[in-house]
Amino acid sequence: MIIELRKKSQITIPKEIVDSLSLQEGDHLDINLKNGVIHIEPVAIYSKRYIERLEKTVMRIQEEPTKYSNGPFTSIEDMIKSLEDEELEKKDK
Repeated sequence: MIIELRKKSQITIPKEIVDSLSLQEGDHLDINLKNGVIHIEPVAIYSKRYIERLEKTVMRIQEEPTKYSNGPFTSIEDMIKSLEDEELEKKDK
């Protein structure tokens, strides 16, 4: 596909590509140059706090995988909530 570079260095991503990647307005894209080729990749942006909680959750599961048999989860948020609920239950006992 050939596209045109417009004023202020803007380009339009063809609709077929947007649809095939399920991109929406407001999504973030990482753009970089490798060996003279422009690469554009969809990325997700999360807060540092969220990433830290996710890392702690994954570490707990790796340390004691048999202890965490709930699931499957439909999202990372569901998994974290389940583990947080387990922690609250332990504190209540």
